[in-house]
Amino acid sequence: MSRFVFFSSCSHPWGGSEELWAGAAALLAEGGHSVTIFKTCVDPNHPRIRRLLALGCHIRDLHQVCLPCRIRLPRSMVRFTARGPAQRAIRPLVRTHLANLNPDLIVVSQGANFDGLAYGDLCRISGHPYVIISQKATDSLWPMDRDRIAMRSAFQAALRCYFVSQHNLHLTECQIGETLTNAEIVRNPFLVSGSPLPWPDNRDRSTRLACVARLETGEKGQDILLQVLARPLWRNRDLSVSFFGAGCNGEALRDLAGRLALKNADFPGFVTDVESIWKTHHALVLPSRTEGLPLALIEAMMCGRFGIVTHEGGTAEVVEEGRTGFIANAAKADELDRAMERAWAVREDWESIGQAAGRAVRTMVPPDPVASFAARLLGLVDSPAHHRGNPYAYTHKQSQ
Repeated sequence: MSRFVFFSSCSHPWGGSEELWAGAAALLAEGGHSVTIFKTCVDPNHPRIRRLLALGCHIRDLHQVCLPCRIRLPRSMVRFTARGPAQRAIRPLVRTHLANLNPDLIVVSQGANFDGLAYGDLCRISGHPYVIISQKATDSLWPMDRDRIAMRSAFQAALRCYFVSQHNLHLTECQIGETLTNAEIVRNPFLVSGSPLPWPDNRDRSTRLACVARLETGEKGQDILLQVLARPLWRNRDLSVSFFGAGCNGEALRDLAGRLALKNADFPGFVTDVESIWKTHHALVLPSRTEGLPLALIEAMMCGRFGIVTHEGGTAEVVEEGRTGFIANAAKADELDRAMERAWAVREDWESIGQAAGRAVRTMVPPDPVASFAARLLGLVDSPAHHRGNPYAYTHKQSQ
């Protein structure tokens, strides 16, 4: 049996970016492997955490393990700081933990593409074999020049660098100025059955769209969609949008909908049964300002619904304009309006477009992404490259 360690840099008690590593950790624990997890903001009552604990996983809160004397990591560790106080606080205690655990493989999971690289850099310096998961890369957020060398080295020394879209991989390579020959694309697990659902009852001829995303405008852009819905053409159409989700801008978005006097927008809140959304809604609309590859889009397509999305992250890699969805060229009201108009013009074909979306996504996403990823990790532990090590990694002696 092998020993695995997982690091999660998610700054929330839980996020969609954690489903992949958590699912893999659970499968490995079920298989009898040793699993230790270091995570920020651990909520012992969260169902995923409870499951991992029940499987015998050891879970440590990084805020308690790494940061004594009132030092706290910046929120999301938005800027990777190779030499700052957060890094200095991380190194001694976590290095001791890793030395005692002597893991066969460490998995560093990032919500973005460099918010958790302090942990990857620690693995590199300590000589532990590791992989990196990057869930998102943002065109508007680049690392500072003084951090690029350490960032580049952390990626290069990993056995594998996993990205959820080609866009994220390409942008990361541009940001660090290096082609990553150790990079692979992985898919996140979806929270639906994977089978298409019957088309919603449409006897009243009303059109129901769903915007499924946490209510955080800086990334998900719901304010853009509300501005479009306030335009005269959309006010006078028999169309409504339900904003599913919760988040730090929920009150502001509801207030904006009220200020715009919108009668075609409502906020049902967060729902755990994703399929229940697509039993009653015809399509997804997602006005994101930044994305990795939105899980909400994959789930909608799996259920036989198409997306009206912005050209952010990997969305254009899974949506074919006009055939399996509609793509706004930018996260701007005018561009989203145009994409919605293109969709509206062919609304009689929406059911067949949704069916085409379902067929297309099943060729891109494995039936069980978690099992596929866990198998990759086990394969790495048994691979010759794992035992040879990485030429970019420092030994523990060299790092002293």
